[in-house]
Amino acid sequence: MSELNLPPFEQKIQMRDGHPAIFDILRRKYVALTPEEWVRQHFVHYLTEHKGYPPTLLANEVELRIGEKRLRCDTVLYTRELQPRMIIEYKASTVTITQRVFDQIASYNLMLQADYLVVSNGLQHYCCKLDKEHQKFLFLEQIPNYENL
Repeated sequence: MSELNLPPFEQKIQMRDGHPAIFDILRRKYVALTPEEWVRQHFVHYLTEHKGYPPTLLANEVELRIGEKRLRCDTVLYTRELQPRMIIEYKASTVTITQRVFDQIASYNLMLQADYLVVSNGLQHYCCKLDKEHQKFLFLEQIPNYENL
């Protein structure tokens, strides 16, 4: 897997049915090690180990339903009252972050109404905060520490 613009962490990787799998601390199980999963695992560890995000308030692969359509948010941070606070969308490091990626995460937020949206391909990370008064997103220079949300 490629090197990312995120701190290293102690990875637990094993072969499952001839394919590599990585341990997901949030789902508490091994999952297929795809390029996107590589970014997700690095980012989750970054949030929990370096930014102070409580693992108990983070969830991976959160399903949303719009009628018959099923969507999945890559990671959601919840408040202690279990309200969505942040949505995080990951792409493989080879995928360029475009307006289409922001449109994707914004569509998830129509349902969840989170205060923060984050997009990362492991090399570039973007974080925006919803300005509810002016109904627009403000881009932040960095991912905030949990205590500053």
